[in-house]
Parts: sequence; structure tokens; C-alpha cells
Amino acid sequence: MQYPHVTDRELSWLSFDQRVLELAEDPMTPLLERVRFLAIFSSNLDEFFMVRVATLMSKIENDINTPNVAGITPIALMQEISQRTRALIDRAIHTLHVEIIPQLKSVGIEFLDWAALDENERAYLSKLFHERIFPVLTPLAVDPSQPFPYISGLSLNLAVIVRTPETHEEFFARVKVPEILPRFIATAKSGSTRFILIEDLISIHLQELFPGMEIEEHYTFRITRNQDIEIDDDDDSEDILLSLEQELSRRRFGPPVRLEVESGVDALLLERLANELGISDENIIYTPSPLDLTALNKIADLGFPDLKYEKFRSRKAPSLSEVDTEDTNLFFSAIRQGEILLHHPYESFTSSVVHFLQSAAQDPHVHAIKQTLYRTSGDSPIIEALIEAAEAGKQVLAVIEIRARFDEQANVRWARKLEAAGVHVVYGLMGLKTHAKLSLVVRDEPQGLRRYCHIGTGNYNPKTARLYEDLGILSSDIELTEDLTKLFNQLSGFAPQSTYSRLLVAPRTLRSGITERIDHEIENAKAGKLTGIQFKLNSIQDESFVAKLYEASSAGVAIDLLIRGICAVQPGIIGLSENIRVKSVLGRFLEHSRIFHFKNDGHDEYWIGSADLMGRNLDSRVESLVRVDKKEHQGRLQAIIDLGLSDKSSSWELTGTEWLRKNKDADGKLLRDVHATMIKNYLRKM
Repeated sequence: MQYPHVTDRELSWLSFDQRVLELAEDPMTPLLERVRFLAIFSSNLDEFFMVRVATLMSKIENDINTPNVAGITPIALMQEISQRTRALIDRAIHTLHVEIIPQLKSVGIEFLDWAALDENERAYLSKLFHERIFPVLTPLAVDPSQPFPYISGLSLNLAVIVRTPETHEEFFARVKVPEILPRFIATAKSGSTRFILIEDLISIHLQELFPGMEIEEHYTFRITRNQDIEIDDDDDSEDILLSLEQELSRRRFGPPVRLEVESGVDALLLERLANELGISDENIIYTPSPLDLTALNKIADLGFPDLKYEKFRSRKAPSLSEVDTEDTNLFFSAIRQGEILLHHPYESFTSSVVHFLQSAAQDPHVHAIKQTLYRTSGDSPIIEALIEAAEAGKQVLAVIEIRARFDEQANVRWARKLEAAGVHVVYGLMGLKTHAKLSLVVRDEPQGLRRYCHIGTGNYNPKTARLYEDLGILSSDIELTEDLTKLFNQLSGFAPQSTYSRLLVAPRTLRSGITERIDHEIENAKAGKLTGIQFKLNSIQDESFVAKLYEASSAGVAIDLLIRGICAVQPGIIGLSENIRVKSVLGRFLEHSRIFHFKNDGHDEYWIGSADLMGRNLDSRVESLVRVDKKEHQGRLQAIIDLGLSDKSSSWELTGTEWLRKNKDADGKLLRDVHATMIKNYLRKM
């Protein structure tokens, strides 16, 4: 079914990555942060090709050419994506080579080729090559006895043409640039900020890899493969693990969807590469060295504080500020005093959420812990807390989503480690990913058993919690903890007909619950009552909700949307969406929290949680939204929304399908930065 005035998901996603690129292009962004935004832009584009373009190519290969909900056929969409991605890549290359690299050089950070090095640097690097790089390299020749080698996705490679001196016969060889070695090699031992690319250092020494042969030409190249995973659900958890591990192994051999090659590549060599990889011309990207800008993260990490955002340290949540970290009784007592709203990274994730679970693990009065895990860090203190609790004899349940894209392998490892420690590990409901962010603790107290919980908008990942803007609630509310008890029972057993007081849960009640509230705002508008809708989301793509918001706008409901990423809504269409305003905030932190606000004739409702308005979140995942009832907390949520929507704040505004950045007022004065303003506001409260 097609819907009028719905922006295509893939094109909207590219608009989002364009906004990321605009932060790299902005001269007001600190220099090394510009470098980081280039790396983020490149990483985003990699994932876009691995998943979204791969899916689109699969449709085309299977002769599926039905228009999507936006009315675009796969072939037409592929052409549009190709044009847009090439234009974005050209802008990124220009930003790096014309703007950023010269500015880095002016502050002493240089990228050099071999010819620009002095004798001492060359001697140091040659010694380094022979001792640290040469033993790791494996040149692979292609001749009648050796077929074209397998090229792993996203690996950086050198395509080399070598020739025999006697017969002048030419051969192709491939040298993989080792991923375990630094991409940018310092040209001196300590403190140097002069760098040479590792592939350039290898190129200079190619003769040593092919002794007795003549090196004709060499070029860098990189391929992107289809990295999407599909597995059949099974009641047997061990079978799910094995199926996923097998699929992960197969994913390494997914079909190529993009070939990036160094500009000026030899035509015959390129033809050979394209033929061997099965890549058509429209999926070949030409770019000057360096390929793979994700490696720029290492440059962004250099110790130049004046070239970065000002250092910021999150504060403790006020309700927890006086709590002795060694006294678990005081921590749970603080939660009993009243529900605590957390706003990360401005308020510490470690001293709140991590400490909540560590306290539960260490407290002898805690009998049980139940936890969902979608993504977490490699050295997760949360995992360690769950293991500690299980080893102490507590009942511990972990609902692990092993199909979390690109974290599958890590989650399989966590699952096995937790099981070995005695944790009850389950994988949620068959056919549904578990994306809800939930913790439940059962504690024995003088008055009887009492339950405590945490519900959040972000992953239980202490590392990303320093960079992602998220919200959470710590609570001992009887209604809410009863809701979570029912939900965990549904995830681990059989409770499909559970009803909830303060939760909306996908896939059963979230879609209908939000729809009912939009309908209520429409009724209020028609009755002349106070009405309004405000959503802060990562993405809105579900076409039925786009249509429902158009219906509300047409009825006179004022709708404000703060959308970080994909937005299928097209505001400003007369007679349809003129009452809809859409803005986007990007910057130092990744806006990740979800807030749903309904004005409800003055009886405001606020909900926070893990769900975006996308089909997968509403129908194919276990998601949760929690109603925020405390007036003080509602005021804080409204302040977040107001700051993002304010005309005095720097943002992007959507008109139709075009995003326009607004970071200066009519007099040319810079508008306030949302994240810097939030930091100041929270620091004032310390």
C-alpha cells in the first residue's frame, strides 16, 4: 500500500547522515571533533550499505520492482541512493583534504607521504616495518593454480600488479592491510604527531614482499558485503545460539554490495576486480587516499584538548548525591523516598544504574535480579554484577537479545559466560527482538518483599552512556514494579494476556495505546479543548502513524516533532500537515531518548521508553514505554523538549523533504548549542 506524502526511509536516512557531515563541515565545530564527525559519517555510510543497500540490491536481483510505501521502485531508489551517496562522499573528501588536513597541519598534526619524510623518520619507519609489520603480511598471488582470494568485508587491501623480469608476464596479487595494526603510523617514537598511512608504508616496501618480481602498479581498495542476518527462531535456546553462530560465520561471505577504489586506478585492474567480485559500475566508488575514514577516530583521540569539546564530567543525580556507595541500604532507601528521573550523560550512569545493579548483587537482602540486555560494553560491570549475584546464590534472570545487529557475537559470548555462572539466560519471545530496557530487583525488607526497578531509553552500556543522551527511572512504585514483574514473566515464560498500569508494551499495546491518545487529541481539537502532541524520537517511519499525524494536523492539533534520524513525515503541506513542525538536534551527544507528550486538555501525559515509531519497534520487538506521573519530572521532560524546539537553539528544521540548518539568528549571531546549554544547566545545580 502506498501513502501520499511519506518520505522514503533510505532517503531520509541519507539526509540524517548529511546532517552528521554538516557538523564535520562546520568551521565552528572544534577541529578534532570535525575529524570525529567525518569518521561517524563514514561509519554510518558503511552500515547503510551493509544493511539497507544490501536489502535493496537483493530485491532488484530477485526482480522485485513494486513501488514502496513512498511510491518509489527499487531500481529508481537505487539510482537516487547512488547519486546522493556519491555527492555526500565528494563533500566529505573535500572537507578532509581542502579544509581539515591543512588546519591539522597548522597545529602540528601532519599526514605525510614517504617523500616528505626526513632520513631519521625513514630509518625509524623501515625498522618498524621489518620488525612489526612485515611478519604479519600475507601476499596472495592469483595465477592459474591459485584462484582469486576471498576479500573480507570492510577490510583495506592493496591490489598489486607484478611482472616477471624475464617474460614480462603480469600477475595480480592482493595484500591485506592488517586490521590489528594502527592505521596511522607515527613517524617517530614518542610524542610525534606526524603520521604516514600504514598502506603507504607497505607500498614503499612492496618489493620485499615480491622479491624477484617487478612492481608495476598498486592501488588500495575496499569492499562492503551484505551483513544482514536472518535466523529462524526456535524454542530450544541452544539451537538459537548455534544457528546464530553459524549465520555469523556465513555473514563473512555475504555478497559484495560496494567497491571503493583509489582514484586513478588502472582500468584493466578495476575491470578484473569488478568481475571477480561481481560488482556493477554503479556500485563502484572512486575516492582519493585514504579510503575508510572511520580510522580517523584515532586522530580525533589525540591529546589536544583545545581542539575538542570542553571536558565535561557528569554529576550525580541529586537524590543519590548523599548516598554512600558502600551502603546498599542507603541506596535502596533513596529510591524508596520517591521515583528518581535520570538524564544521561548529564547525570552519571555509573553512580545510578550501574550502582543500582551492583548494590543489588552485593546486598544480602536481595533475593532476585531480572535484567534485559540488548547491547553492553566489552568490560561490562553490569555483566559482572549479574555474575556476582548468581554466584552469591541469588535468583538471576538475563533476557539477552542475541540478534542485536552487529553485536551478535558479543552477546553470544555474554550469554555463555552468564550461563556458566548460573544465571538463567533466556532469549525473549519467539519471533520478537527484546529491545526494552528493564531491570527488576526483589529485596527482603522488614515490611516484606519489596521490588525496585529501572526503566530506560538506552542500552545498559556504561561506555555509550557517556555519549548518548538518554532518560531513565529508578523506582519502587508498587504499580510499576508489578508491571515489570508481569513483563519479565512474559519474556521468560507464558503470560501473553498480561495487562499493565503504567506501561505500554509492544507488540500488544504500544501501537494501539499511542493511536488512542492521538485520536483523543483529535477529539479535543474538534471540541475546542486544549490539545497538542510533542514527540522526541530517534526515528518516525511507520506509515500508519504518519497518516495518523496528518489526520491530527488536519483536525487542528499542533504537533511538534524532535527527530534525530529517519523522518517520513513531510511538514508544511497545506491542508494536510501545516500544523506539524519537525526539528532535529545533532551535536556533541547522540540524542537517543524517546519522549511522548500529549496535552490532553490540560491533563498532560508524558511517556518515555525504548520505542521509536517504526514498524519493527511496534510489531516485531518487545518495547516498553512508561508513563511519567511526577509533576517535577514532567517539568524536566518538557524543558528538554522546549530547548530542542526553541527558535533560539541551533537545529535543523524540515520543510517538506528538505532539512535546513538554523544555527544563526537574523543578525548572524550563533544560536545556543543544546548540549552545551544542558551541560551549563546541570553544572549550575551541582
